[in-house]
Amino acid sequence: MPTQLQHHHQHQLAPHPQQQALLPHQPHQLQQHIHVPANRMAPGPHHHSAPAPMQQPHHQSLQQHQAAAAAAAAQQAQNHAIEVAKRRSRKPTDKTMPDGVESVIIGDGVQRYRDLRAFERRLDATMTRKRLDIMDSVQRHGPKRYKTLRIWISNTVDNQLWQTGGLGTSVDSFDFSTNAEASYTVKIEGRLLDDDEDANDDDQKNDEENKENKEARSSDADPKEDGSNDTMEMDGSSSAAATAPQKEPRYRFTQFFRGMRAEYITKNSWRSMQNNGDPDSLVPRPIEWKRPEQRTPNAPPASVPEFDELSFKRPGDNNANMVFNLYRYEDPERFELDEILAYVVDMKEATRTEAVMGLFEYIRLQNLQEDEEKRNFRCDDLLRKLVNNDIGYFPLLQEYVSAHIRPLPPIQLPYTIRVDEEFHRTNPEPTIYDVRVAVDDPLRSQLRPFVQSPQYIGLLREISVLDEQLAVLVQAISMSKSKHEFLSGLSRDPARFVRQWLSSQKRDLDVILGESLRGGIGSDLSGDAWRRGGEDSVWASHIARESVSMHLAKQPLIPRNA
Repeated sequence: MPTQLQHHHQHQLAPHPQQQALLPHQPHQLQQHIHVPANRMAPGPHHHSAPAPMQQPHHQSLQQHQAAAAAAAAQQAQNHAIEVAKRRSRKPTDKTMPDGVESVIIGDGVQRYRDLRAFERRLDATMTRKRLDIMDSVQRHGPKRYKTLRIWISNTVDNQLWQTGGLGTSVDSFDFSTNAEASYTVKIEGRLLDDDEDANDDDQKNDEENKENKEARSSDADPKEDGSNDTMEMDGSSSAAATAPQKEPRYRFTQFFRGMRAEYITKNSWRSMQNNGDPDSLVPRPIEWKRPEQRTPNAPPASVPEFDELSFKRPGDNNANMVFNLYRYEDPERFELDEILAYVVDMKEATRTEAVMGLFEYIRLQNLQEDEEKRNFRCDDLLRKLVNNDIGYFPLLQEYVSAHIRPLPPIQLPYTIRVDEEFHRTNPEPTIYDVRVAVDDPLRSQLRPFVQSPQYIGLLREISVLDEQLAVLVQAISMSKSKHEFLSGLSRDPARFVRQWLSSQKRDLDVILGESLRGGIGSDLSGDAWRRGGEDSVWASHIARESVSMHLAKQPLIPRNA
């Protein structure tokens, strides 16, 4: 079988004797029928390299086709928008009831409608004004309210020497079957106290603390209601706070800080600074927590995950001293003012806007603004230290302020980590600190859902649909009134009504054909009266002279050739 296939292929490839005779004499004709790729042809004196296929015209045609399609789509969208605008313009918008309708309608429905329209206008104006005031109060950072944030710091221990039953007192007593290592867990927790708890906390702190702890363990109450209890020893306090139903959102501990840093304090702290964070240093590395970045401005507090407590676990079997540095988080950010700026604006801490406004008020009260150039102001002794010049500029007030403000220093809370048996055998009490923090006005959180409610847009759409329907009804009433007047006039005096109607139609036709002017003096005159001149003619009237003056005063659309 392979031999037959090979013979068959040889038979197909073998040229005819006449073709063999033509091969030497007709090389050009064979080259026309045999297609050989350009890259396989060896260059020679009798061969010319074929040019590479040009793909650029194809790409250009494709781009032109895409551009034409995009232009056609844009034109179609523009035509659709124009058509929608035309349809909208043809819709009736007048909702005022036409005059004279009350004379042909039984009852006082027209007067009631007009009273409702007047009340609607007053209500719309009032609601719009109130809504603008609410939006301004929500978007603008108003005055803050200050409350007390109670912070508990405590620690628990695991696998300490006194917890393992005395193991490790001798070399032979070590148990290498487990990887247990002496460690401790430090927990820091915060709760915002209510106003009534702030007033009674100093007098009843020691008496009510144990009682509230027992009630919290038995009823598993929400920590918000008993903010002064010792929740550090409650297992699952965070889960109880998360699962318990909350009637209103409350502030979390981490909402008031943008970062925390727990640093160890020992006698060898200077070695840690020299080693630049060397792991072999005697001082452990600090523990840090940073607040996630909030990408959306003016977002509600629930947009960033917040927590009521933070904890960390480290190995160790000795007591250690540490300090918690809490970096405050406020929106807008508050800064610490230096002595010069603080003396001028009479504030030690302020936002950038408050500092600029305080400096502006000082300049205005001291009458330091120049009379000729209102953008400049003169500098007295205090402002000369602030501006470093005798003349200051109002557009540069923010730069002047930025040079004299710095971030607020962190709140430092020292704490001693206790791992000894004497401390933990008794009822250990956490270290408690009270920190003054700024919170938003509670009315602002209640007004934000009103402004950002998605139902408001739906209500506006429903009102718009009802307005369109009302305008259609008023237009139908107006057309019915016109028909009623037409038929009533025709029924009272048909001959006179028909003459007046024909005269009106004739005047309209003359105006359309340009043979007469409608309105004003001489509207009922014929064409001969308009062609007649003189003192008693139509052209001698006051309206004619005024019209001619206005016509001559108009600028020509096409400039006249000199």
